[in-house]
Amino acid sequence: MSEINNDKPDMCIKNIDNFYRLIISQLFYDGHTSIASSLAVQVNADPPCSPSDRLRSIVMKVLQHETNRQKESEQALNLNPIQQMLIGPGIDLEVDNDVICTAPEPSLYETVYVTSHKGACNAGAFSPDGRLIATGSSDASIKILNIEKMLAKAHEIGSTDHHEGQGHTVIRTLYDHLEGVTCLEFHPNRPILASGSRDNHVKFFDYSKIILKKAVKTITDVVPIKCISFHPLGDYMVVGTNCPIIRFYDINTVQCYVSSVPSQQHTGPVTSIKYEPGAKYFVSSSRDGSIKLWDGVSNKCVNTFERAHNGSQVCSVTFSRNGKFILSSGKDSLVKLWELSTSRCLIAYTGAGTIGKQEHHTQALFNHTEEYVMFPDEVSTSLCTWNARNASRQKLLSLGHNGPIRSIVHSPNSAAFLTCSDDFRARFWYSRHFTGS
Repeated sequence: MSEINNDKPDMCIKNIDNFYRLIISQLFYDGHTSIASSLAVQVNADPPCSPSDRLRSIVMKVLQHETNRQKESEQALNLNPIQQMLIGPGIDLEVDNDVICTAPEPSLYETVYVTSHKGACNAGAFSPDGRLIATGSSDASIKILNIEKMLAKAHEIGSTDHHEGQGHTVIRTLYDHLEGVTCLEFHPNRPILASGSRDNHVKFFDYSKIILKKAVKTITDVVPIKCISFHPLGDYMVVGTNCPIIRFYDINTVQCYVSSVPSQQHTGPVTSIKYEPGAKYFVSSSRDGSIKLWDGVSNKCVNTFERAHNGSQVCSVTFSRNGKFILSSGKDSLVKLWELSTSRCLIAYTGAGTIGKQEHHTQALFNHTEEYVMFPDEVSTSLCTWNARNASRQKLLSLGHNGPIRSIVHSPNSAAFLTCSDDFRARFWYSRHFTGS
């Protein structure tokens, strides 16, 4: 093994021949002589490899490095030890592909509360602390609901399908848009709810003010707003519209910026946009069938996944918590997991939408622990769920809506999610089941 640079372990695996020699030497060292000899013949290892524990040493160093990176990532996301214990480290296929799921399977969730609008319910969002949800409708209204009160009300009534009534579960009802609400997002650290609408406006509501029904600030565009995402620090926002050009706003000055390279923009309306939790990047998808990765500082496109869903429109994109992966869904009814370091699709989650062509946009998402991937099937209005790491199908969950699911969002820190539908209703789902480790 004299040809291997011992001073730089990472250089050992850059040459594939050296990598194979490391494997063979480790197998000899561990006593697996027949396997080592067979592999040596297959890869023409010459000169013969001697027993060595070098590969184990390299792997241990890499795992320690990954542990340090994970700690840095947790600090960047401001997760305290209790939060980290509750939701886990998130998906990381480099080191934990054999993890056993401990979170409740989504098929075990139950509807514990239903709220209604006077039009199709198009948008939903959870607050960063998981205590509030917001729903937005084509009737131009927005509701903010207290989750603790919803759970208490459901427990008090003893029903798993409790409809809105007395009890002040709706803490705010907001009316300031002239047309339907298309997207919602809570500010990462202030009591502000942002909403986008077909009326070409993004509005910011301070829900800490009890009597306030109007926005405290408005961004005005010239085309309908499709999607929004706050920068993790909260001072900036990226906005996608029916126009292909991504907007970047300073929300304090309402100054708008766009990429200085026009050729980098999408060629169709933007369907989804999301910041990476560490703010290094944001990602966008479009009806043009592509996914684009943007530098979070320069706003320049750094990578494009053309025909990401076989030429179909891409409906949603979101990052894993560690920023290593992008989860996307398309009108081909496929959900895909993309690895940023290699720019390739690692896993395709299949089996949804097997009957007919998907007509409406909806989202794919992780549960709060990133152990499961969730995606609503349009035809059956059932929830399809897969093990995030190996793509094994889980049990279906009937979502109980009488129309397509226009928005689905999961709580950031508990076993709960929200579905919003064309049937004018938003259903809050919760699991009382606990699966130990």
